[in-house]
Amino acid sequence: MGLSERRVAKKFEEEIFPELKKDIEQAAKKSLEFEVEWKSIAIDGMSHLYEECWPQVYFEPIKIALGNITVDDMGAEAIEESLSKIVIKNEKETSSPSKWCTFEDNILILDHKPTTNVNQIQDRADAIQKMLEDNL
Repeated sequence: MGLSERRVAKKFEEEIFPELKKDIEQAAKKSLEFEVEWKSIAIDGMSHLYEECWPQVYFEPIKIALGNITVDDMGAEAIEESLSKIVIKNEKETSSPSKWCTFEDNILILDHKPTTNVNQIQDRADAIQKMLEDNL
């Protein structure tokens, strides 16, 4: 990751991520630990897309899925008891919503290319929701 990517990623982490995290926690109805592997999602030469793509690829789908699950007390209790951490990364270079999330040891792991299939927000949200509901 070059200097340009590091600068944009750092700005996103400090200025945009806190509000996204707050929105997700509001949808989840609980505080959550996040581990964002900034280096893995910061693709060289793509820093101009981070501010647009990262929310759509990673954060909006989480917020939608958790909001759908916590719509009632049963869902809110299941999230409260079972989800402790969310990991965001680009390790496997996945671009398919059906393969981008796993749930192990109360940790939701989201692994997706940061600038590919950006507009598939609802598909990624549906995959998260199904993964969590099947495992809660």
